[in-house]
Amino acid sequence: MFKSEYQKKLRTPEEAVSIIKSGDWIDFSVALGFPTLLDEALAKRKEELCDVKIRGNLIFGPIKTVECDPEREHFIYNSWHCSAYERKLCDRGLCNYIPMIFRNVVPYYKHFLTVNVAMMCVTPMDNHGYFNLSSSTGTAKGILNNADVVILEINDKLPKIYGGFDESIHISEVDYIVEGEHSELPVLPEAVPTRKEIEIAQYIIPKIPSGATLQLGVGSLPSAIGKLLSQSDVKDLGMHTELASDAYVDLFEAGKLTNSKKKIWRGKGVAGFAFGTKRFNEWVDENPGVVTCPLEYVNSPYVIAQIDNMISVNSCIAVDLYGQISAESSGLRHISGTGGQLDYVTGASDSAGGKAFVCMKSTHTDRYGVVHSNIVPHFAGDIITTPRSQSYYIATEYGIVNLEGRSTWERAEMMISLAHPDFRDELIRMAEKQKIWIRSNKR
Repeated sequence: MFKSEYQKKLRTPEEAVSIIKSGDWIDFSVALGFPTLLDEALAKRKEELCDVKIRGNLIFGPIKTVECDPEREHFIYNSWHCSAYERKLCDRGLCNYIPMIFRNVVPYYKHFLTVNVAMMCVTPMDNHGYFNLSSSTGTAKGILNNADVVILEINDKLPKIYGGFDESIHISEVDYIVEGEHSELPVLPEAVPTRKEIEIAQYIIPKIPSGATLQLGVGSLPSAIGKLLSQSDVKDLGMHTELASDAYVDLFEAGKLTNSKKKIWRGKGVAGFAFGTKRFNEWVDENPGVVTCPLEYVNSPYVIAQIDNMISVNSCIAVDLYGQISAESSGLRHISGTGGQLDYVTGASDSAGGKAFVCMKSTHTDRYGVVHSNIVPHFAGDIITTPRSQSYYIATEYGIVNLEGRSTWERAEMMISLAHPDFRDELIRMAEKQKIWIRSNKR
């Protein structure tokens, strides 16, 4: 029954995208869900179309509908959260960021946004007529449910990831299906922590108890925390995270990731999205210990707060002396996105025994070789990701501080203690000018 319905809906990529009209809104899903065959077929229709708006996020690239149209007369690409590739598109004026909080993305679609055509990669259909949404579950089903037309691109290289709910779509909900050859899945390189990142991780590790549940993102700092925890005496850790990546594999292989102490989803690691190295993709494939759920659930502060000893670890670009955190732009240059940082800072702060850490190196070096402090007197144009009213633990290679309940002068002292010594005197001078410093003239 399902096989005959499948054949009736089977199209070539060119046939499937022929339904797209000028002015339509198209959705490309996220990361490994990006439909490369359909994107290529749509790019070939460039001269026939104008003002086609496309949404995606965390896409490894290349996106041919973007690359073929540098004047943006035909295709206008927008991202919910920028990958390194999409950041370069932003620098070239070929991508616009969509401000959001990740738990709200699907509600945006439900209440406010138009999706004329949604297209994304999925695993092959099973015997019951279902296609697994793989690593895209966090937002995929919510987008598909709100699309006028649904086109699925079959990629047999995708891992099949079990779900709590909304991890699959049935053949009866699909309009067209596309098959074709796919190259190997894009993967993230294995993250190698720097000395400074290991130093930052060493400040955080002692504050993580056995039985804690972890939210760790992608990158070398989460990797450092995963590796150090895997070598520590901490045990019975859990996973509840917007994005699962290789740090959890290290913990699992060391016998530390058991999910046995969680009050909800006991025995299961929960994620919204999942991608990493080839080793990671093999780990999540049909792994009963890993489930994906929509981000409205995974990133809900209410849900996160129900998990005792919830430990959230995120990174940022800069923090000012007031405790404002910028994690998505450098000045007005867009870097990544809000993601779930605010979701987890809020939820972990409300968890019994929970802690929310935001981490960064104390300095960065620009392309001219000039070193700058990542702790600044105040922001002037940078996008604020987490407001000062919700800042919790901040860590650099020079230490860790807890800003909760602290006044502006206390925050200034604490933040300057985390700065590189070469910048501390200037930061004190600016704190005095901003009237948030009392140590130099009152003690």
